[in-house]
Amino acid sequence: MRLVVRLLHLYSSSASPSSRSTSLLPWLVRAFSPNGDPLHPVCSSPPRRSTSRFQMESCPSVKNILLLDSEGKRVAVKYYTDEWPTLSAKLAFEKSVFVKTQKATSGAEAEIVMFDGHIVVYKFIQDLHFFVTGGEEENELILASVLQGFTDAIDIILRNNVDKRTALENLDLILLCLDEIVDGGIVLETEGSVIAEKVSAHGIEGATSLAEQTLVQALTTAREHFTKSLLM
Repeated sequence: MRLVVRLLHLYSSSASPSSRSTSLLPWLVRAFSPNGDPLHPVCSSPPRRSTSRFQMESCPSVKNILLLDSEGKRVAVKYYTDEWPTLSAKLAFEKSVFVKTQKATSGAEAEIVMFDGHIVVYKFIQDLHFFVTGGEEENELILASVLQGFTDAIDIILRNNVDKRTALENLDLILLCLDEIVDGGIVLETEGSVIAEKVSAHGIEGATSLAEQTLVQALTTAREHFTKSLLM
């Protein structure tokens, strides 16, 4: 139900009424069945690292998620298909998407553009440009919810200081966000607070592991010094 409300709000607050005809309205009919349930629900627990053809057809999916700076340079990117098999192909796509959208005035809500046979949903926050790409048959409301979840999670993790410098300083957390949102192209989670909580849990586990390693190293060093003192 929360997803329904969020998506309806996304539609109602999108650009001008004339732009909606090529934006979200056609997808409202496609996105929900008569009883209000999503036709393509987020997959809550698909097996990681093993995406079957059935899962790809029955679950919403994305082709890439891009986080670029205000000059179109990479901050963090993830590709989930082999449609762009080389680094040069990926960089060319990123440049094309950036050029296509750089003159747009993306505000608080996501904007949508058809580009080179793909649906690209994007949003700008300060000097960062966020993009989510899906196939031309993918539901753009789902792509918009992925983008919203990503930006919401980043906002929480970076403590409302969403800019390039802070993003680069916390790049590991941003990459963890991407892993929690999408696995193998399959959408796992779109709720920003849930994504941020999972990323924070990973950070706590990592800190605990590091603390344990430090303690072991300290004990080992103390044991070595004690052994040497006995031999002197």
